[in-house]
Amino acid sequence: MSHTLGVRQVQKQKTRRALLDAALALLEEQSLSSLGLREVTRAVGVAPTAFYRHFRSTADLGVALVEEALDSLHPMIRTTLSPAEDSDERITRAVDLIAGHVAANPAHVRFIARERHGGVQPVREAIRDQLARFTEEVKAELAEDPASAGWNDDDLLMLAGLYVDQMLMTACLFLETQEAPEEERRRVAEVATRRMRLISIGRRHWLD
Repeated sequence: MSHTLGVRQVQKQKTRRALLDAALALLEEQSLSSLGLREVTRAVGVAPTAFYRHFRSTADLGVALVEEALDSLHPMIRTTLSPAEDSDERITRAVDLIAGHVAANPAHVRFIARERHGGVQPVREAIRDQLARFTEEVKAELAEDPASAGWNDDDLLMLAGLYVDQMLMTACLFLETQEAPEEERRRVAEVATRRMRLISIGRRHWLD
């Protein structure tokens, strides 16, 4: 009996994975608000009723995609802002990591960029909550940096938000230039680096 249950659980996980992958592929060309569950189940080759064994709705599936796209980034963000290196080194590493992440996960990045202001409220809220978590985590890392001496919580949160917004903007720019010539992608990296350096310069003089 336990073996049978184990086989069923594995199959269930495979079907769930297939539904997520199919939805992500379909969302390359459309928004979540226009995606029908029958499109997803047809792409996977299962009956529409099978969808509800895994997700309550396409919005629920979208929230799962948000978690999949952003959950794994939290350790990377914390590592990027570690105070062990100087500001320029951290910025260079951050831009390189963002470029690498976009190259490895373009569909997830495109989904987040499109649905951040999309028409499906639970998904917008899930993205907003994840970005708020990023901001709090960046704030915690910044607070450990000696350069933050004298900063209050509100200002640290503001600074963290600037960094998170810039990282997201950089990811979108890398996505838009994925098929562009190397020179254009290099230009995106240079602009992103300069913008983050500008934030860092402002940080150093904020308490002047």
